[in-house]
Amino acid sequence: MALHNHQGELFSANGFSSSKPPLNSEAALSRDLLKHWQRSIYNYQSELFQNKAIIPKQISLLKNSDEIGVDNFDPLKLSPLPLNFWRWSNCPHSGPAIYLVMDLPEDFDHHVLLYIGETVAAENRWKGEHDCKSYLSAYVEALGATGLKNQLSIRFWTDVPHQTRLRRRLEQRLIQRWLPPFNKETRARWSTPFTADVS
Repeated sequence: MALHNHQGELFSANGFSSSKPPLNSEAALSRDLLKHWQRSIYNYQSELFQNKAIIPKQISLLKNSDEIGVDNFDPLKLSPLPLNFWRWSNCPHSGPAIYLVMDLPEDFDHHVLLYIGETVAAENRWKGEHDCKSYLSAYVEALGATGLKNQLSIRFWTDVPHQTRLRRRLEQRLIQRWLPPFNKETRARWSTPFTADVS
């Protein structure tokens, strides 16, 4: 499913084009630098994507966090949506969820997982301000400036705990396993080359 054909509408509709963080001026941004950055994430996540496991079933609220099946989690089993899904008249998801923002870079045979988040209301979380949107805006701008394409999507896992504390614990375990570069816990590891720090 090629989503990059709609990105122009997506970013203008979300207001990304009006408040883009500046490109890092300390290092010249190049196509090779961006591809190397994507490849580093791809190399780390490859083994996880090749797991091909099924999505864990509903998690018992009585289980401790070590029993949550993050080792068997396969984000590709979740349906991809364009990032502007929230503008649709009928939102496909509602209620508590873990959500994942992914890209399928050109010439790669699987996705890179860029961000993992949790919400109590999947139908509302992506509306308005979100620091991940700033990173996505800078990412798309950098890709465009270097002639690279994107196929961004967002996916929702709604079969998760309704209790916020348990859902956040699950989110943290997934972040620790996948190390997505736009989560604040992992940004330093990947040294994002195309954006200044976003508060």
